Amino acid sequence: MHAANLINAGIVLLTVVAIESGGLFLLKVMGGRQRANDFQKSFYRAGHAHAGVLVILGLVTLLLVDGSGADGPVMWAPTLVLSAAILMPAGFFLSAIGTDPKKPNRFVVLLFVGSAALAAGMLLGGIGLIMEGVAQLS
Repeated sequence: MHAANLINAGIVLLTVVAIESGGLFLLKVMGGRQRANDFQKSFYRAGHAHAGVLVILGLVTLLLVDGSGADGPVMWAPTLVLSAAILMPAGFFLSAIGTDPKKPNRFVVLLFVGSAALAAGMLLGGIGLIMEGVAQLS
């Protein structure tokens, strides 16, 4: 594995501690020890779930791209997916902060930016891996 990918993977594994802390916060919210309205509860749950799933997807993307031998633009796919793993949960949590909000605030834009990064990373990774596979068949 490339040195940069090893560093990225190590950093991502450390973010799991933050996701775990978010889970503890979510337990406080769901147990009534932390005040939150229904809107906030749903956004907190979504943020926590997206964080966990996207970190795993980012690591899998990193392993696939690194192991494929591909180079060029496809090498950006893991970075884009891992960026989504930060942006989307941040969008869920930050857009629900405040005292009894009824709808998301302006931080909801992070959800759309993260979604765009995720889509770009998946397209870039998928197309790049297919092209590398086809090239290896020749």
